[in-house]
Amino acid sequence: MKLTNTSDVWWKNAVVYCLDVETYADSNGDGHGDFRGLTQRIDHLHKLGVTCLWLMPFYPSPDRDDGYDITDFYGVDPRLGTLGDFVEFMRTARDRGIRVIADLVVNHTSDQHPWFTESRSSKDSAKRDWYVWADEPPEDGPQGVVFPDQETSLWQLDEPTGQYYLHRFYHYQPDLNVANPEVRDEIVRIMGFWMELGLSGFRVDAVPFLLETDGQLDAANLPDPHDYLCDLRAFLNRRNGESVLLGEVNLPYTDAMKFFGNAKGVGDELTMCFDFIGMQQMYLSLARQDSGALARSLTERPKPPRDAHWATFVRNHDELTLDKLTEYERKEVFAAFGPDKDMQLYDRGLRRRLPSMLDGDQRRIRMVYSLLFALPGTPVLFYGEEIGMAENLAAEGRLAVRTPMQWDTGVNGGFSTADAKALPGPVVEGKFSPKHVNVAQQQRDPESLLAWIRLLVERYRDCPELAWGEFQVLDVDEPAVLAHRCDADGTVVAVHNLSDADVEFKLPMKDFARLEDLLQDGTTKVLKSGTAKIALPPYGCRWFRAT
Repeated sequence: MKLTNTSDVWWKNAVVYCLDVETYADSNGDGHGDFRGLTQRIDHLHKLGVTCLWLMPFYPSPDRDDGYDITDFYGVDPRLGTLGDFVEFMRTARDRGIRVIADLVVNHTSDQHPWFTESRSSKDSAKRDWYVWADEPPEDGPQGVVFPDQETSLWQLDEPTGQYYLHRFYHYQPDLNVANPEVRDEIVRIMGFWMELGLSGFRVDAVPFLLETDGQLDAANLPDPHDYLCDLRAFLNRRNGESVLLGEVNLPYTDAMKFFGNAKGVGDELTMCFDFIGMQQMYLSLARQDSGALARSLTERPKPPRDAHWATFVRNHDELTLDKLTEYERKEVFAAFGPDKDMQLYDRGLRRRLPSMLDGDQRRIRMVYSLLFALPGTPVLFYGEEIGMAENLAAEGRLAVRTPMQWDTGVNGGFSTADAKALPGPVVEGKFSPKHVNVAQQQRDPESLLAWIRLLVERYRDCPELAWGEFQVLDVDEPAVLAHRCDADGTVVAVHNLSDADVEFKLPMKDFARLEDLLQDGTTKVLKSGTAKIALPPYGCRWFRAT
């Protein structure tokens, strides 16, 4: 495929890397990661092959929800640096060919944000309607507490004014009223501000909640919320035609598709949606050592509009949600990867990273990341995945997987020289501690997980068929094996053994003469029968180019 064609739609075969500035690299020894520290580590990302960096919230915040409770959408938290540091980081990232997107968290603010302080000051406040207020929690309002271990209601009584405000998440995060034109205009200003400083788009937090109008007194008279998402995309395109909106939409495929939009089959809302369904089915398949669940989800996954794309991931910064599995299926995954209650969260997810879930089995870990890069979609890595970081269950809730980055065997894993008590979270301990898992050791080891991820990134970028091609699951009559092909100008085939047993099978390759290995040296002939005989060891994986 021509690079001149694919580079216009860069997000379709990007390599996205998510990190929290606060836990990545501390430049001044105060215990907090900062933009200066991140800037000095940019070459690690460049060598890894990252083409797009996704920054978790770095705005001023009381930090009660790890920065998602924001008090100023136009600034940088002083602990992380200044706007000048941010601009210097952006320039350096651009020099390395790395685009940057950031979290757009405009479903809610902190209750300490000046907007909310003014809103709650009086029922007659000019900003009263910037938030969602009600005399009593409406019966037809939003349902379902997101954090059942922390909250019992979605409405919080504000005693001075005698009304309740809506908070989809924590009570100290009041929801903005996005139906208010003034709020919509302000959100556009926020986006425009950061785009002027170089951002190539945004990861939009909690998109379905952002567009929610349930419980508002004038809900029937409000405009279609998807029209608003369309307006945001149009604004983005006007400011920078190659910018993206990457949406957190954890819904069944049919419902998630609505968030792409479908203007003339091109898509006019979100550029990408995370494939939460495929991720959850992948873990079910891993637990069963059977490819069936994952294969079915991939077959059922709708094709997005022409320039839109699905984003695939092994895990993200939140709990590993399994909410779309049945109760029985969820118990299967819990039993396999998080049997202890302390490893689970909200009865719907796991607060663990992949290496510990797989007991450090490098064969299995490498096979899973091979799946990530081979399956159709844009791969998204969470910081530390490239070296096999694990979690620290001593940290509260979802913070267990947001531990300091492990650079070397030094103090605090090379993250910071500060006292451990000053860090944003505890460093991982045990067999996954910095003593055993770190960047410095792995970058010198050609057999390391880091070297394997670099190889996968390189081969993925060499195979645009994986991102752009027509996808097809192949029937190989071996339950443990997921075999699929992607066809564009060429054909790439990938096979993965999800079991702990040796397997041998016939791969249907009619009209081809041979299969050239892409992850190792070797060539396999296609027999006259139109099949190729393939053998895989336990948790083995191979990619081929068919010719």
